[in-house]
Amino acid sequence: MGSDLGESLSIIQAIQLILAPAVMINACGLLLLATSNRYSVVLNRIRLLNDEKRKLVKKAGEKAFEESLRLESVVRQIDHLMARAKLVRNSVMCYTGAIALFIVTSLLIGVSFFSELLRSNVLITLTFLVGMVSVFAGVLYSFLDTKKGYEVVRFDVQVDE
Repeated sequence: MGSDLGESLSIIQAIQLILAPAVMINACGLLLLATSNRYSVVLNRIRLLNDEKRKLVKKAGEKAFEESLRLESVVRQIDHLMARAKLVRNSVMCYTGAIALFIVTSLLIGVSFFSELLRSNVLITLTFLVGMVSVFAGVLYSFLDTKKGYEVVRFDVQVDE
């Protein structure tokens, strides 16, 4: 009976250890949700501006001065937004990679706990830490995107003044 209780406790401990990276998976999921939404908005804005650019270029022969200025503004905005899209894409990729690494961490914990195949805490720790570095990189890309987003809006406002 005592060994059954000890075995039950060790199984419970294993489940707790396996689920520990789930906290980070959940956190990354929330970051990914917000970032994916931002990515969608940036891409949609690029599509709209690109459509406007195409229409302005079609009128190339009959362009008024205002239309030339608008075309120049649209081209600059698209350039800025493409830079933002790359930053947001990198952020999404980092968060997605981190989720994958946290899942691998959970699997490695399970394998090491229930099997003799893997008894390396170093591999588990490294996998988890690489996941954390990936989250940090995603946060940095989000920071840079926020900074770039402000610059784009500031440019937009200055053009209209």
